[in-house]
Amino acid sequence: MPINPLTFKSISIDHHFHPTGLPVLVQPINSPDWRACIDDIKQLVEQQLHVQGGLLFRGFAIKGAEEFNAFARAFGHDLLNYDYASTPRNEVSSGVYTSTEYPAHQVIPLHNEQAYTLSWPLKIWFHCEVAPEQNGETPIADSRLVYKKIDPAIRERFVEHGLLYIRNYGNGLDLSWQQAFGTSDKAQVEAFCTQHHIECIWKEDGELQTKQVCQAVSTHPVTHEQVWFNQAHLFHISNLDEHIRDTLISIVGEENLPRNVYYGDGSPIKDQDLQHIREVLEQCQVSFAWQQGDIMMLDNMLAAHGRSTFSGARKVIVAMAQGYSEQP
Repeated sequence: MPINPLTFKSISIDHHFHPTGLPVLVQPINSPDWRACIDDIKQLVEQQLHVQGGLLFRGFAIKGAEEFNAFARAFGHDLLNYDYASTPRNEVSSGVYTSTEYPAHQVIPLHNEQAYTLSWPLKIWFHCEVAPEQNGETPIADSRLVYKKIDPAIRERFVEHGLLYIRNYGNGLDLSWQQAFGTSDKAQVEAFCTQHHIECIWKEDGELQTKQVCQAVSTHPVTHEQVWFNQAHLFHISNLDEHIRDTLISIVGEENLPRNVYYGDGSPIKDQDLQHIREVLEQCQVSFAWQQGDIMMLDNMLAAHGRSTFSGARKVIVAMAQGYSEQP
């Protein structure tokens, strides 16, 4: 649903920035001061974020974590903490984090933020403080399109059974439970797990295992569209290089792998089904080159995101807001 650009006096809108229409490019017409444009920006977000899935703000005078923090908060929601973390990050401002700190040579596949849980942010922002010298894009994909393209038989199996995520923390193989839960107090971890329907198992060596059954697809609360919404392709052991996979299993056993996923009843998911899902995600992927100062705002249920490999310096920070759960 294209917008009449005459509606907005302070910003210009380009639906053809990418042939897919995702993301929509938003730029200031006169003043680069985002505060001078915020009324139009908020109206645009209200009208179009849940239609297009993503907006790219370019050319606005936004520098640094504090200014980014203020921009993200301007949409009326407190920023969320990165609770029940699955990847290494650092908080750089209240509610603002570094993007996943994996080495530059590693690809981070497309995923929806915290889709491995029963609650997640509806909005997520990415701010490019330092554009990479080469590559380093944050590719995105329309989760509605992903849902439609997945083989119906595979999709039905996922929907019918749900997904069981199993995580084993620490031992130098993954985040420690202290990092994942942001505390060294076991009682706080147990309380969090109880509140969020996570099974919490303390092992003899003092480490932690968690189990949680989650959704494979979800329904957007505003548009009521079906979206592919899980991280099975990331958590499944088939996501690892075959040599690393075999080595890990030989050392710790399948039950103690840092992370893995099964159908909700505990039955295995076929490797070829996960590979099909990865191929669909790749088919739906959209990329653009970051420019310093860019902010991309996504509806986290409608748009997945990832990270390409890169060379040189790269700094992209992240904020999330508007927590949501389908649980009563």
